[in-house]
Amino acid sequence: MPHVKRWSPPWTITDGRAGNVRQAVALATALKLGAHRPLVLEPRAPWKWVAPRWLPGMAGGYGEAFATLAAQPPELAVGCGRQAAGALRELRRRGSKVVQILDPRLGTRHWDLLVVPEHDRLRGSNVLTLLGSLNPVDDDWLSLGRAAFASFGELQGPRTALLVGGPTPHAPWHEPDMVKVFQQVAAQLRAEGGSLLATTSRRTPPALVGALRSAFADVPGVIWGDGGDGVNPYAGLLGWADRVVVSPDSVNLLSEACGTRLPVAVALEKQAQGRMVTFQQALHARGRLQSRWLDWATPGAIEPLRETTRVAAQVKAALGIPA
Repeated sequence: MPHVKRWSPPWTITDGRAGNVRQAVALATALKLGAHRPLVLEPRAPWKWVAPRWLPGMAGGYGEAFATLAAQPPELAVGCGRQAAGALRELRRRGSKVVQILDPRLGTRHWDLLVVPEHDRLRGSNVLTLLGSLNPVDDDWLSLGRAAFASFGELQGPRTALLVGGPTPHAPWHEPDMVKVFQQVAAQLRAEGGSLLATTSRRTPPALVGALRSAFADVPGVIWGDGGDGVNPYAGLLGWADRVVVSPDSVNLLSEACGTRLPVAVALEKQAQGRMVTFQQALHARGRLQSRWLDWATPGAIEPLRETTRVAAQVKAALGIPA
């Protein structure tokens, strides 16, 4: 019987930003090689400034933990973001297989594989593309969310999940416009007798968190404001919701909402620009977004957006990891 190589669990290499960590961990977990080993970089100048371009001494340019890892490079590392791209490039020089998530804005030859959204332009023989972003949302994840926050099931339906990010160059929405969105959703829930399941992000303007609480003061539900509100119930919000409203600024939030089997609407959709428009158009083409704002027609069977498992299978095939 031929010997089958056994791969070690991957390391995840990130700058610690939540969106980057989430994507790296999602892919590393989907490879099913065992529990991933996380490393958060501590980049210093000048390596921090030039990443992912290479400079001598790069192994020591990302902090002591990375220097230790580079001295005994792992079999496989998965990273996300520009700083991670530089660190992965150094690990590959030392013998590791490396998978870079997101466009490093440099030639693809420096990494074994790259995983980028379809709305980016990067292409190549070692480039894998996906619609949206990598994330952990699947039926098991949603089921665990429901179990962890079982009390949400006592809230009266319909339950609307409201996922609020913050303005970006690709979606420069204005706070007064989002307040109007809150008022519209609140009015609909009052009319229906429904409940709210809301969360904000680190990018949400602080004043808007207060406006969110005010708009839904008389509507039953849960509002998590990323500060003093306890454990983030995000998986529970998506697990117990009947429908989802997402702000127009985050590929991650929209990808995760569309990873459910729920109808999804984008608030302030027309204020998106560039790649966010391209992404939303692709979701509309797949029938994954509501065609009209807050028109919650009874949906038929919804095909969830589940790209992480597909990409993980492609990574394993490309690197020779047994399925």
